[in-house]
Amino acid sequence: QVQVVESGGGLVQPGGSLRLSCAVSGFTLDYYAIGWFRQAPGKEREGVLCISEKDAITYYADSVKGRFTISRENAKKMAYLQMNSLKPEDTAVYYCAASFAGCGGYEYDFWGQGTQVSVPS
Repeated sequence: QVQVVESGGGLVQPGGSLRLSCAVSGFTLDYYAIGWFRQAPGKEREGVLCISEKDAITYYADSVKGRFTISRENAKKMAYLQMNSLKPEDTAVYYCAASFAGCGGYEYDFWGQGTQVSVPS
């Protein structure tokens, strides 16, 4: 059974940091890219970052460059999103997803349920 489970969200003050975790099971993470997406209230879901199966990083959102990083530990079946210098506009539900096709095509096979990140203004 495939599972993708995000954790680590919460309330953080502007300028603070959070690290989101993504735990996967039911498939071999080594062969999949991992993407992080977010959806703010009243807005469409947007891509944030992706890390390929070969650890190449793609930024989907220019607004997070220099602040967010992505990493993975295949042996632990985990991926992470490190978020620094958080801003109120980063407030959203953050989703982790896995793609066999890679970071380029936005073709994601498995999705988590999301974790809330709130940065008050």
